[in-house]
Amino acid sequence: MIEMKLGEVAGLVDGDLTGPADAVVTGKVTLDSRTVEPGDLFVAFPGERVDGHDFLGAAAAAGAVAALSMRPDDALSTVVVSDPVVALGRLAAGVHARLTGRGLTTLAITGSSGKTSTKDLLGQVLATAGPTVSPPGSYNNDIGLPLTVLSADEQTRFLVLEMGSRGPGHIARLCGVARPQVSVVLNVGSAHLGEFGSADGIARAKGEIVEALPADGTAVLNADDPRVAGMAPRTSARVLRTGRGPDADVRATAVSLDEAARPRFTLVAAGEEHPVALQVVGEHQVANALSAAGAALAAGMQPADVAAALSEAGARSRWRMEVDRRSDGVTVVNDAYNANPESMRAALAALAGLAGERRIAVLGAMAELGPDAGAEHERLGRDAAAAGVDLIVAVGPDAVGIAEGAAAAGLAAGRGTGRESVHVPDRAAARGLLSEVLRPGDVVLVKASRSYGLELLAADLLAADLPAPGAGA
Repeated sequence: MIEMKLGEVAGLVDGDLTGPADAVVTGKVTLDSRTVEPGDLFVAFPGERVDGHDFLGAAAAAGAVAALSMRPDDALSTVVVSDPVVALGRLAAGVHARLTGRGLTTLAITGSSGKTSTKDLLGQVLATAGPTVSPPGSYNNDIGLPLTVLSADEQTRFLVLEMGSRGPGHIARLCGVARPQVSVVLNVGSAHLGEFGSADGIARAKGEIVEALPADGTAVLNADDPRVAGMAPRTSARVLRTGRGPDADVRATAVSLDEAARPRFTLVAAGEEHPVALQVVGEHQVANALSAAGAALAAGMQPADVAAALSEAGARSRWRMEVDRRSDGVTVVNDAYNANPESMRAALAALAGLAGERRIAVLGAMAELGPDAGAEHERLGRDAAAAGVDLIVAVGPDAVGIAEGAAAAGLAAGRGTGRESVHVPDRAAARGLLSEVLRPGDVVLVKASRSYGLELLAADLLAADLPAPGAGA
């Protein structure tokens, strides 16, 4: 964070300061007392499992200058506020306004799927043009986004933000913390459909990021998604369309996949054509790369530089199409961070493009789909069968529809010895089954909504190489 006196902090968050007003925050802003270093500002956040107020003493001992807190403390200067989350947002908004006045360019990304992957690509591309803040992971809510903003300083040229939405007005609120000059909308899908009620409701909420743009800003819209393309009238800013169609301003042509399912294409933009060889897996990454390219161009980069940087960019955030090969020849694809119908189909397509003896999909349930959840899970089972998956392992009671859909599509119900669909009750049962049936050359995709914890299963699979030939009794 930029250096700031406690009196200034208190003024920005409308808090009551207990301590010297001229003491200066010289370090970072953190919610974790274990990461506090001298000069930091600690935020005592009352979480579901632990209360940060219980660690004010630890923060003081580690050298924190002060804390944003709901109560004063004898050991540490405090800026007392009624709601630390609201105060964190106000502090970030104040810092963002100062940095924007000093030349910071803010780029914000939203969409039903692909936000983090696109943010990671864009952050790496922009970093070739100047100091960039774009942390790995999904810091896309009322806590994570302000923390990302507060990690910027006077040297930061580009700030890349990811914005998620749990309901109408959420993205507008995040844009109130950090108004973007470039807004990117990737897609409108079924993620959180149960909370929004319809795809049109999702589109209305996602489009808030476009409405927040200043007149001299740029909206980067996926022209291949009609609901996203339809957001253009919601802004007076310039609109830059990305996609594969001839009307897109930033296009991909000659798309192909290499033997590791990494896309290759020609980037067409501003009258130029440049080859791109992505280092990430899956054809769906082409759309993400085009959105990143459009945003980078809007921020002032040149097409040749964007194409070169995209070709060097890799996966940065965990559990998103992580491809690892065990010493015994089994490949594990950990894409278990989250799931919705669109991202599931994209992952299955990526699985189909990976070279291997057999393709195995270990699938858990998709959360927050509302009343259509049963039909969507059955459709997923059919899609997996149509994608040529040799073995589908549906994990958990909420995933039984996946197995039923696969069976309806013609896959036999069994125990993993042929082209089959198997339903197991939990991760332990899936781990036991896979330990029996995996063989060298298999490619295993693991994917589900985050709440089902299948990333743990993927980790177990990576740690469990098959015995070497001839080993054992």
